[in-house]
Amino acid sequence: MLHLQSESQARWLQQVDSHLDEILIDHAHCEHKAAATAMNLLGAYIEKEELTQEMTRIVEEELEHFHMVLALLRKRNIPFRRQRPGNYGKSLNELVRSQEPHRAVDRLLIAGLIEARSCERFDLLRQHVQDKELAEFYGSLFESEARHHTTYVRLAKLFDSDQAVRSRLAQLSAEETKIIAIGNPLPRMHS
Repeated sequence: MLHLQSESQARWLQQVDSHLDEILIDHAHCEHKAAATAMNLLGAYIEKEELTQEMTRIVEEELEHFHMVLALLRKRNIPFRRQRPGNYGKSLNELVRSQEPHRAVDRLLIAGLIEARSCERFDLLRQHVQDKELAEFYGSLFESEARHHTTYVRLAKLFDSDQAVRSRLAQLSAEETKIIAIGNPLPRMHS
């Protein structure tokens, strides 16, 4: 369902255990970036009514999640602040082809893969963290991330055939696997 070709490594859970505050701060940044991505896609492909409707919903949900994470940070007395970003999103976005409609397909599929990895990581957090409130919080986000993933994949088919989209998704997923395997020394949601 999530089209990921790998599972997160134990290394990431070690980062979670050692730097949970950093992971939570990064999660807020990820929700903000997810909303910004959906807004950018809405603007870039505004002539596609189905896409604009779905992107509007995603922007609203991602901003709601952003504010939920900010509330969680406040409750835990963790100051929200800027962070140096990891390399995950940048590395994935370097794979976007430059010519339309391939550019649209890639942008949508990459957004979908990021949602899929978030979904997988939220499930891991739900199972791994000992903090019941935090486990429930991540469990509550799991479904929406999975839905966003499938929405992005479905919308990519507005720009190319089902077969072409599936083929490109497999290619990008293989590249995502390489990027996530490299990891990042910074404790981030996608390190």
